[in-house]
Amino acid sequence: MAAISKLTARGISALPPGKHSDGAGLWFWNRGENSKQWILRITVHGRRREMGLGGWPDVTLADARKLAKHWRSQAKAGVDPVKQREKERRQAERNLHLLRDVAADAFESRKAELKGDGKAGRWFSPLELHVLPKLGGVPVADIDQIDIRDALRPIWHSKADTARKAMNRLSIAIKHGAALGLDVDLQAVDKAKALLGAQRHVAKNIPAMPWSDVPGFYQTLSDGTVTHLALRLLILTGVRTAALRNCRVEQIEGDIWTIPAEFMKGRKGKTEDFRVSLSKEAQTVIKQALAHERGGWLLPGTRGKGPISDMTLSQLMARRKVEARPHGFRTSLRTWLADCTDAPHEVAETVLGHATGTTVSRAYQRSDHLEQRRVLMERWADHVTGALSSVVRLHG
Repeated sequence: MAAISKLTARGISALPPGKHSDGAGLWFWNRGENSKQWILRITVHGRRREMGLGGWPDVTLADARKLAKHWRSQAKAGVDPVKQREKERRQAERNLHLLRDVAADAFESRKAELKGDGKAGRWFSPLELHVLPKLGGVPVADIDQIDIRDALRPIWHSKADTARKAMNRLSIAIKHGAALGLDVDLQAVDKAKALLGAQRHVAKNIPAMPWSDVPGFYQTLSDGTVTHLALRLLILTGVRTAALRNCRVEQIEGDIWTIPAEFMKGRKGKTEDFRVSLSKEAQTVIKQALAHERGGWLLPGTRGKGPISDMTLSQLMARRKVEARPHGFRTSLRTWLADCTDAPHEVAETVLGHATGTTVSRAYQRSDHLEQRRVLMERWADHVTGALSSVVRLHG
């Protein structure tokens, strides 16, 4: 039997340049000029393989013998040590992906399906504010339900909606990691939810003004400022504040306002623009607003070159101690449609820019009910301005 363990830890430093056998395929190679390393010679499937085991003195004689024993056993089992080590190295590199990097990559891959390519940051902010400060520097493959529970427990009940969004985004990031080939726990989020338990927070709807009170409020918006005109147009059209704020003069032609698809939240799967029928009253408001136009914005802000701030309208209502909020006028309009008209459900929902029906039904039913909406929006304007008090019926 060939001798093994020929070298000694104390004698290695005195070995001259050249290769020195420790036995069983383990060699110490003194390259000179302070370069010394361990080499293992091994035969796999009839082929001689040679692999480095690290440099001395970082890898001691004892370490080298342990490594050699491990790889010899792999070779005896028919595994190529060189290929196996490379495979393990690649796997280790994949598993070192940090959550912050995987989450950012997941965000990039989803931008196309987010409003405005997610530039407002609302998709990523729950992760950025409540998860990444605690877990961003952790390899995504190491994250488990305990980590997630501890990160979100402080806001699980106090900021329930934000916590829910953060949990959802985190789940997407972990699935993205799995798609990258990382060894992640796809059940970690569900297990964290089980640990956190049911949320005590009860979601509250955005306060809305009763439709019967809207005419009185509308009459108070009479000073012709951008803020008053913006609120009037918001009430008359039932659009979201983002679409209103970002209204450009070129989007309006006659009695039609065409809102770009990127501002039409709530129409999942829709990629086309949305037409809003403008009542005579709405057109009058727009003509008044044109006197304030700046840089193409119909409703410009008081500072800079952009549109009116998203807080301006809310602050006006808050100063007046009105409980309702600007977004709530959509509810006022929808409730009026239900209480005072016989508009079909799909028409009433389209007034608010909502998609109705299944994906298949929408593929065949492509009407935006513009003519029916034109009648309804004119009657709504009559109600808002105090010119209508009767129930509206749609015929024909």
